[in-house]
Amino acid sequence: MFRPLELFIGLRYTRAKRRNHFISFISLVSILGIAVGVTALITVISVMNGFDKELKDRILGMVAHATIEGVDETVRDWPDALKLAYANKHVLGAAPYVERQAMLQGTHVSGAIIRGVMPDLEPKVSDVDRHMRKGKLDDLVAGHFGIVLGSELAMTLGVDVGDFVTVFAPEFSATPIGAIPRMKRFTVVGIFEVGMQEYDSGLAVVNMQDAQTLYRLDGPTGIRLRLDDMFQAYPVGRDLAQSLGQDYRVTDWMQGHSNFFKAIAMEKKVMFLILSLIVAVAVFNLVSTLVMLVTDKQADIAILRTLGQSPRSIMGTFMVQGILVGTLGIALGVLFGVLLSLNLTTIAHWIEQTFHVTFLSPDVYYISALPSDLHWPDVIWITVTAFVFCTLATLYPARRAAKTEPAAALRYE
Repeated sequence: MFRPLELFIGLRYTRAKRRNHFISFISLVSILGIAVGVTALITVISVMNGFDKELKDRILGMVAHATIEGVDETVRDWPDALKLAYANKHVLGAAPYVERQAMLQGTHVSGAIIRGVMPDLEPKVSDVDRHMRKGKLDDLVAGHFGIVLGSELAMTLGVDVGDFVTVFAPEFSATPIGAIPRMKRFTVVGIFEVGMQEYDSGLAVVNMQDAQTLYRLDGPTGIRLRLDDMFQAYPVGRDLAQSLGQDYRVTDWMQGHSNFFKAIAMEKKVMFLILSLIVAVAVFNLVSTLVMLVTDKQADIAILRTLGQSPRSIMGTFMVQGILVGTLGIALGVLFGVLLSLNLTTIAHWIEQTFHVTFLSPDVYYISALPSDLHWPDVIWITVTAFVFCTLATLYPARRAAKTEPAAALRYE
């Protein structure tokens, strides 16, 4: 005899031809419904992960993980401060900077943040050099007063590479004719485009020594850090500030941009709950299928009871069949969901070119491609959740089968 008996009978019920083909159709619908639900859940969560990763790459590509700023003064002896920073095991890169507000005038006028950097050290803490559309970050030579503008800022000012921009600092110099604003003419040597309006329309990068000259500073206003673990940003920055020996203000990437990532995390949870309802609907179909199967097999159940099979064993038999249907649907859903998530960008691009449609217009959205980032822990979590739903769905029909009375079921046989 094949053991366990419940598995043998459950598999035989699944393979055997049924007299009622409608039950077979409902079983197929249940399998496809679970597969569609799991596929949609994996795909949508992967897309949310993709947007999360894209935002982190773009934002953290311009924002340091941690920033140490001097309080009302510049950082003293910054070369030693960099050495002290690199002594921390979490620090991958460190660079000094000057950051101040200014008014820029080209053909038109616009306000912006002036960031003074050292071109050889800046790539260690930001990705601005990787987003250059025109020119190079290395063209910012000390004393030449070159400037690199965000693409939208350059468009607003009406300038291009080679044009001149006058930078007005929000400070005044005393002269015989009175107080006049401090200003300096810079040459546009490059244009970058990150894909985030905050930086493309409001950031200008110059050499740190030129920024110090413009604002009459004797050193950088702070140090920017890139770490191996971004979530250690504040503790690392705090420890380094305490070691430098003067008053500093420590900020991290989460303080200024946490709302972006909290919103995406919330949307991801909400989408998980909404799409779980699709799986739940398919599970209800599974319940209907098993109830109809129990009704169809009343005589068989009664015969098994008279042969000595216990109610618990009968219950296990129908749970096996329900779990088998659910497992098949989950397996198909995971297969299609993983394949779709891994190739979603390519598929979306093909649809756009074939049918001449645009999902995310570059003129409207900064993220114009449909991103997808598959996380296997999410796949495992979705698989386990769907399996639990399918298992719970078998309990009511299986209990109903176990309560079948042989005499009542065989009365008219």
